[in-house]
Amino acid sequence: MVQRLTYRKRHSYATKSNQTRVVKTPGGRLVYQYTKKRASGPKCPVTGKKIQGRLLLEFSNFTALIINRLVRMQNWLHTTVVLLQPSVLCRWFDIIPHLRPTEYKRSRLSRNRRTVNRPYGGVLSGQAVRERIIRAFLVEEQKIVKKVLKIQKTKEKQPSK
Repeated sequence: MVQRLTYRKRHSYATKSNQTRVVKTPGGRLVYQYTKKRASGPKCPVTGKKIQGRLLLEFSNFTALIINRLVRMQNWLHTTVVLLQPSVLCRWFDIIPHLRPTEYKRSRLSRNRRTVNRPYGGVLSGQAVRERIIRAFLVEEQKIVKKVLKIQKTKEKQPSK
């Protein structure tokens, strides 16, 4: 006869936050194990693109096998392998791993793995930061132009001696 399963915690509704899978314990019992939601990684709120953080590492073919295993363990799912020379193997690592939002806040990750080294580092994409800098520069330029025009206007109004 099939063993009946009951939820171990939370509510009894099959929602996204209550996803489970059936696992057989060493004792032979079937139990529910709660699965975590898939993490999509940090995205820019302005452009909606994934925030880029890249690191290039060089290594030999033997260490490539070891690093491949480490990558699978550390949730670095988005990596690219590049061959520069026949003997040297390079790999681009996305420095910011795909985790759930609360896991970024905890001290599980070091700061350089959470952010990118620029203004608005782990929050805005490079394109959004560039646009903000250009917009701020143009606004300041516009203020200076207004001030200069105002000074010229007052000089014209004053009677010449």
